[in-house]
Amino acid sequence: MAFNHLPAGVHDALSPLSVRPVTHSVSMAHNQIPRQAGIRPSPRAVLGRLSTGAGRGTRITHTEHLPPRPGTHAQWPSAIRPEVIDAIRAAGIERPWAHQARTAEHALRGESVVVATGTASGKSLAYLAPVLSTLLDGAEEPSGRGATALYLSPTKALAADQRRAVAGLTAPLGTGVRAAVYDGDTPVEEREWVRQYANYVLTNPDMLHRGILPGHPRWSSFLRALRYVVIDECHTYRGVFGSHVAQVLRRLRRVCARYGSSPVFLLASATASDPAVAAGRLTGVPVVEITEDGSPRGEVVFALWEPPLTELHGEQGAPVRRTATAESADLLTDLAVQGVRTVTFVRSRRGAELIALIAQERLAEVDRSLPGRIAAYRGGYLPEERRALERALHSGELLGLAATTALELGMDIAGLDAVVVAGYPGTRASLWQQAGRAGRTGEGALAILVARDDPLDTYLVHHPDALFRQPVESTVLDPDNPYVLAPHLCAAAAELPLTEPDLELFGPATTELMPQLEQRKLLRRRATAWHWTHRERAADLTDIRGAGGSPVQVVEAATGRLLGTVDAAAAHTTVHEGAVHLHQGRSYLVRQLDLDDSVALVEEASPPYSTTARDTTAISILETTTEIPWGDARLCFGSVEVTNQVVSFLRRKLITGEVLGESKLDLPPRTLRTRAVWWTVTEDQLEEARVHPQALGGALHAAEHASIGILPLFATCDRWDIGGVSIPLHPDTLLPTVFVYDGHPGGAGFAERAFHTAARWLAATREAIAACECEAGCPSCIQSPKCGNGNDPLDKKAAIRLLTTLLAGAPEHPPAAE
Repeated sequence: MAFNHLPAGVHDALSPLSVRPVTHSVSMAHNQIPRQAGIRPSPRAVLGRLSTGAGRGTRITHTEHLPPRPGTHAQWPSAIRPEVIDAIRAAGIERPWAHQARTAEHALRGESVVVATGTASGKSLAYLAPVLSTLLDGAEEPSGRGATALYLSPTKALAADQRRAVAGLTAPLGTGVRAAVYDGDTPVEEREWVRQYANYVLTNPDMLHRGILPGHPRWSSFLRALRYVVIDECHTYRGVFGSHVAQVLRRLRRVCARYGSSPVFLLASATASDPAVAAGRLTGVPVVEITEDGSPRGEVVFALWEPPLTELHGEQGAPVRRTATAESADLLTDLAVQGVRTVTFVRSRRGAELIALIAQERLAEVDRSLPGRIAAYRGGYLPEERRALERALHSGELLGLAATTALELGMDIAGLDAVVVAGYPGTRASLWQQAGRAGRTGEGALAILVARDDPLDTYLVHHPDALFRQPVESTVLDPDNPYVLAPHLCAAAAELPLTEPDLELFGPATTELMPQLEQRKLLRRRATAWHWTHRERAADLTDIRGAGGSPVQVVEAATGRLLGTVDAAAAHTTVHEGAVHLHQGRSYLVRQLDLDDSVALVEEASPPYSTTARDTTAISILETTTEIPWGDARLCFGSVEVTNQVVSFLRRKLITGEVLGESKLDLPPRTLRTRAVWWTVTEDQLEEARVHPQALGGALHAAEHASIGILPLFATCDRWDIGGVSIPLHPDTLLPTVFVYDGHPGGAGFAERAFHTAARWLAATREAIAACECEAGCPSCIQSPKCGNGNDPLDKKAAIRLLTTLLAGAPEHPPAAE
């Protein structure tokens, strides 16, 4: 029997609302005075109020005080047009920060540059100043449309926010700058105007991939004049998504060269390690980095918060902590009562809905005017819903928001006092990005990380140095992944026939792939070039966000109203028949999932339970790329095939988490060819570790769960990007084996990073299990909320002994990463 832990899209990442037995008291509201207009509460004072009450103080495991920092001014480069400088001054900015001026200097010299400074450091102005100046220069040219610029953001919300910022800044500049958003929400009647007349087009990589590049003849005048490509929040382009975007940018450079342009890339990133290296890998061109932050920063009070244990017991009788969802909802409630403007970031769409709903219910007990000032914000909303929420947040109409990362990326939310992060977001870079949403006017800010009941969160709130004394991660992406590269070569050939000189642009793996694409009759060589051979659109071969198919539309059966969408990869586990689906505070039951038409039919209902999918997973080894001895054990890295099938779902009571029943499902299996790291142990080692045959499955399963939970500290991945399988006797190795694999076709580089850091990774895994105070295993160490086997079997003590024996054979000089 294999025990598995699957990546995102296979299990719902949110623990049920069930673990909410702690009664929330609103009595503290009587001695908390909402802030008066214009008076911002001290972050220390706000945290002090939050920590009052029974047991509240003990939930704070660490408080970090980041002192204020003065700013360093400079002068704009002389080449920036006076009108642009005047417009910036009219917006209240007399002089730029040093990093803004340096970024502009490189841009004006025609050098691609990445500015990687803290949140709210004015990165937008660093690239806008040279871009707007160049657009004004072009507007004075007697012929043609003049210079153009393209802005790319990872989310529609960020592009819309940037469009508002540009409109405000360029109002005094007349018609020299014509900015327009071009994305999936742009009405058809406006698109032609954007193509013909806009000189600053704001879009996203998805639209560039599916719309602009395939239709490049209609964009010829824009591309011919393209001077700058702005890539905002470029640190988000990592893993498979980043690898896809890297190839889309190479296609853009190739098409631009066809029209005689060679744009300069201007990239903005949160603080990251080696930003120039990552930006160069993303764009394929040399990039200069600007990392010294010249902006001022107010005091930041950062608290690590661990929810208390409850009297409830979870799977296998394990003690259960209160959920980060319920705890964060309480904090959002208390902050709203204090008049503290807050955004709560949560990992899942369902979590965002739940936190907003709980906070609204509890605020109604205090003041009936307050619930209407709390809302949820997540991907999958319809365009008009997103725009309304963004306007309400900007205007101050909303006092609190529970949001997914759809709101994390760069939206300039002025006036926020606090950020609550419901569960570690996967990387230190993302954590600081979210925390930086507060205090964006230079005032003090409060940030709170609320730990989930899992190994990584528990480890971090008790090891603050891992957050506050370690550098942020470098960006991991692999543009040479054949599953990524192949469809982009086809798309490139459909845009313009591929020639021999083009192959170097797309990377060294291209030469090996071309014959395979010919054999599959996707490309045909004629004379000196390869041509796309099909009538279908080549751009439709791949989803650059790795969702693996068309999104599933969630439709209300009675009315035909479209409620939203769910990624195809998540459909089997979140909108299967019988699933409870939440949308804007309302609950629905899924009556039918039609995979052929990508539609889930739902009806509004209020069942007293949540649902959790159960599944089975098998894994086979396709190729062992690297293998090294760890004493008698072996550590391996290579290619695998994972087969997963959702087979049933559980119904759990909302209040207690009690399992009400299990229903079978008939869904097709899904296969994934990817990359994995795995380790094996021998019979002698099991004897040395005193792991008896009846405990072996539980020991391997526990080690697998914990190692997946800890890996993001070492592989710079999100834990939802990876999965795992453990089996006492694997048919390919004929030994007890634990696998951890990338949850994306072809791999994402995470398993390979795990292989090269295995000694430190598995040592931290052992420490996390051993340090947990529970007796037999709990969600803070070896249990997983996504386990397809219901966390059975698990053996904590045997896992510690097994990992101790395994680590004793680790080589002193591990293999170096390539």
